[in-house]
Amino acid sequence: MHVVIVGAGQAGAALAAKLRSLGATGPITMIGDEPSPPYQRPPLSKAYLMGQIGPERLWLRAPEFWADQGITLHLGDPVQSIDTTAKTVTLGGKTIAYDHLALTTGSTARRLPAAIGGDLPGVYTVRTLADVDAMRPEFIAGRRVVIVGGGYIGLEAAAVAAKLGLQVTVLELAPRILQRVAAPETSDHFRRLHSDHGVTILESTGLDRLLGDSHVTGARLSDGREIAADFVIAGVGITPNTALAQAAGIAIDNGIATDATGATSAPQVWSAGDCASFPWQGGRLRLESVGHAIDQAEVVAENILGAGKVYTAAPWFWSDQYDCKLQIAGLNTGYDRIITRPGQGGSVSFWYYQGDRLLALDAMNDARAYMVGKRLIDMGKSPDPAAVANPETDLKALLK
Repeated sequence: MHVVIVGAGQAGAALAAKLRSLGATGPITMIGDEPSPPYQRPPLSKAYLMGQIGPERLWLRAPEFWADQGITLHLGDPVQSIDTTAKTVTLGGKTIAYDHLALTTGSTARRLPAAIGGDLPGVYTVRTLADVDAMRPEFIAGRRVVIVGGGYIGLEAAAVAAKLGLQVTVLELAPRILQRVAAPETSDHFRRLHSDHGVTILESTGLDRLLGDSHVTGARLSDGREIAADFVIAGVGITPNTALAQAAGIAIDNGIATDATGATSAPQVWSAGDCASFPWQGGRLRLESVGHAIDQAEVVAENILGAGKVYTAAPWFWSDQYDCKLQIAGLNTGYDRIITRPGQGGSVSFWYYQGDRLLALDAMNDARAYMVGKRLIDMGKSPDPAAVANPETDLKALLK
């Protein structure tokens, strides 16, 4: 049985490794459009951008692992088309037949529109190793960077730039940073943190256009102001890579649509990771996180081998900014109140409730709160909000 995996990121690598660990003996081929071996993305906007680690520290496995496991890598060679009837993929003039196909194609960073200067030299995104390699020379103390987008990627890049001594301005169109993903309390925490490090955050402020001819020189804001910039970073979200699947006639619904096992609408074609949407609480959900990519890909590996296992998402995320480690468990969609729990040494956690039901939590430098909260959510338990808010409450006692 030949398993072909299109996409050599976190999900693809996890799927290939899991197949072998489960005893799959047939050929496995993993195809990636980047020239680098499978690597982890989260450090790109943190330690790698800071210059604290080299590219080899990003690798998910040592290069020899793939050969030792009999996993063939085709790197820097994008798949051009999929034929689900003939059960083949075509790349670089070559056609590869499959018995099972896994689409772990990930996502692409959204760029600023060319009509407003998004294609000017000096305008960057943060998604791939090549993206960060291209922008790293710009990070010189005293230079001015404008970051468009106050989500986690934008704020992580802002933190690195501020630590390296740059003048940083963050533009956020919404009334507050992190509005799409976090409560006002979490937004307030990170706004104060960035302000303390000299970052200027402009909320309710859109970008009218970027300025410059042969290179970006600044930005005109929606209120008419103009600010100078030596370079610009766009942190305005990602788009799932669905074009190959769509062209092959595979169903798309906020990503490549799968059932609860990871199977797509095409026979023997599966999907996992950022690019895939799956059934969730009567609707569909697409998650963008390392933990999800690994967990879903490993379930798909089991199901390729016939397990018939249902994937149950247990979302968790993290973000590092300055000396603050944010850890998130659960999904906060539908919350109607926030319970604040002070921790030790300035740590804090915000617990999201819908009525009496615990949905999620954000923990800032509070690993204990995160670990207990995540276990509670995974167990379907919702502790008394008053007990959570009381700093004298023993968190572990909430698990009983």
